[in-house]
Amino acid sequence: MMPRKSWAAGAFPDVPARMMVAHFGTGMNLHQFFPTTTGNDCELPQIVRPLEDYRRRMTIISGLQLQHGGGHTGDYSFLTGTEGWTTSGIKGGISADQVVAKSIGQKTRFPSLQFSIRRGTNFGQQGLATLSWSESGIPLAAENDPYVLFNRLFGVEDASQAANRDDNFRRRGSILDYVRDEANQIQRKVGKNDQAKLDEYFSAVREVESQLQRDIDWSNQPKPEPRLNDLGNYSQSLTPDSKEFDYGVYQKLMYDLVALAFQTDSTRVITYNVRRELAGGTYAVHNVSKGFHALTHHNNDPKNLSELAQVDEINMRFWKQFLDRLQSIEQPDGTSLLDHTALAYSSSAGMDHSRDRLPTAIFGGESLGIQHQTHLELDDKTPLARVWHTMADRVGVKVDRLQDSTSPIDELIG
Repeated sequence: MMPRKSWAAGAFPDVPARMMVAHFGTGMNLHQFFPTTTGNDCELPQIVRPLEDYRRRMTIISGLQLQHGGGHTGDYSFLTGTEGWTTSGIKGGISADQVVAKSIGQKTRFPSLQFSIRRGTNFGQQGLATLSWSESGIPLAAENDPYVLFNRLFGVEDASQAANRDDNFRRRGSILDYVRDEANQIQRKVGKNDQAKLDEYFSAVREVESQLQRDIDWSNQPKPEPRLNDLGNYSQSLTPDSKEFDYGVYQKLMYDLVALAFQTDSTRVITYNVRRELAGGTYAVHNVSKGFHALTHHNNDPKNLSELAQVDEINMRFWKQFLDRLQSIEQPDGTSLLDHTALAYSSSAGMDHSRDRLPTAIFGGESLGIQHQTHLELDDKTPLARVWHTMADRVGVKVDRLQDSTSPIDELIG
């Protein structure tokens, strides 16, 4: 809230760094995603052509591989780099966004937010709803209703609602006490293998307790009042299960909420599972003859390949509108919200559900030191985690290793 004359003298308030990862499950038509040449002057293929205005503010990255990706379960490994879905069970770990949230998310009401086309986690099934995993390997539930998300971010309580909230806090605390006491009694009676499971359980309980304490600490802090000019209607529920669901309206509401959450500094880390593995992915706005998953089994049929690219070109147009929104929001230093946000647009599968040649691009973050090249070609089988490592590095989280990445991508940070 400093006067602009102070800014002119160089006394800029600190502008926080933000990070967002968007996931598009089941891959894309890579023939229409990767340019045939590298550098800022490359010709943009069909899927990424809507981003022409941002060619010098983005980098399409080829050569990436997710070691445990591909098939229809790569979403379990997408941000964790772990084995994920195996024949002996699900082996998870902390996701890259949560590594970042642990460091830069502690000053905001929400250390991170999880957006998705489906609510919950869908853990144990193909087609995860969430991309985010806690430090103890617990999937973090996502929300798919812009109405619910808006009220979580900005809803104002009356006296009755505040009283109910406090009652809920006390009830949750009592339940946690009971659960811990019961688990402590069981702990004295179990063997070594069961002890390891109990340790995981205690870790999960501690995380819930930590979140409860954060909720209590923030409960009496007033929520921000966002400016809603040029935004949609957040006064009613809208999900894919809604009777008159409009995918275009839905995407604008969700992307604008990301921008609002960052603009109001409600959070600095967001994941958005835009398209899940296997499930859905095409709506009336895409105007294609079959579902997205069916299109990915194209058998090199020209019509299937054309429609496959058409779906993602339309999705990229929604993404372009999102970039426009971020670019329109001025920051105290005179730059835009886009300049201070590192964004990734990626998939856990390549062409024909492969684990390599993953369609990936990063955007924005110039004020964070990201140096874009429009199209950067890396060595084949470069770990996807190097993208997360680069983004983490640019938002100020310095780690020697992140999953199977031992360094950020030098070409993007100079």
